Formats: sequence, structure tokens, C-alpha cells
Amino acid sequence: MIDSYLGLGANLGDALGALRGAHQLLIQHPDVIVTGTSAIYKTAPVGPPGQDDYLNAAIAIRSNLNADRLLDVLQHLEHCAGRQRLERWGPRTLDVDLLLYGSEVIDSPRLTVPHPRLFERNFVLLPLRDLLPDEWTFPDGSVLSDRVQAAPQNPIDRTDLAWTEHAAPGQMRA
Repeated sequence: MIDSYLGLGANLGDALGALRGAHQLLIQHPDVIVTGTSAIYKTAPVGPPGQDDYLNAAIAIRSNLNADRLLDVLQHLEHCAGRQRLERWGPRTLDVDLLLYGSEVIDSPRLTVPHPRLFERNFVLLPLRDLLPDEWTFPDGSVLSDRVQAAPQNPIDRTDLAWTEHAAPGQMRA
């Protein structure tokens, strides 16, 4: 089983519903065990102007799927949420990125892991920090706390939104 970390974001339609729906589908997937969820954050958009704010989060999973098959699962989650790839960094109903796949470094035409813009996005690193200790080391040897400090400071606020409709806000750590 490989421990992996996913980044989620949405800013079209019912963004919270999209995050919750992806979380539920992951829980129900026979080859995936959800081991942790970050808080849900509200963030300013990066990309074309005129977009609504995003909701962003991270989910920790354990799976026996290889990285390409896991990517298929994540793209299926996006499809289920009505994702259309019309504009780079444009608004979306759901974006699910494979941030880390164990300690592997993958550079294929279809997939790059760690995610190629992971270190440039505080809205990815801060939710990831909810799941990993500050001294956690990336495959390149860099440390999470240093990467968080060095990341561009896009406006971001931790919310009290819960992963399920009837749950108390907060997080579950891996």
C-alpha cells in the first residue's frame, strides 16, 4: 500500500458539495483508504481574473493502485463533478491533483509527481501541512515548513466548513 496525498479545489457551482462528493467517492472506492483530511480553506483564485474564490483542501489516502491507475480514479472524480477543461487555471467544478505518491518521483507525459507547482501554491501546502508534520521531507530533500514559508502568499483563510453535512468542523489526521 502506498501513502498518497491529494489536493482538491473548486470554485464553480456547489464547491463544498464537490469536495464532499469527491471525499465520499474516495471512501467508497474499494482500492482506496482515506487516512486523513485537512481543514477546508477559502482562497483567492490564481489564474484568469474574474473568478470566484476557491475552496481548497487535501486528503491523505492509502492505496494499492499504481500512480497511473490512481490518476484515472482522480479524473473520474472530476468527471463526476462535471469538470470541463476549457481554460488553463480557469474556474472549475472540481480539481483533484495527485500531489505525492509515496516517496516516488514520476515524470511521464501523463503525470508529474510531486505535483509540478506544489511548492508555488500556499493553498496546496497549507492543507498538506494539516496532514503532515512540519519536519516532513519531500523526495527532493526539502522540508515542509521551509516550503510553506517560501511559497507565494496567496490570500487564504481556514474555514469552519465540515467534510460531511452533519459533522463538526475540523480535520482528521493521518
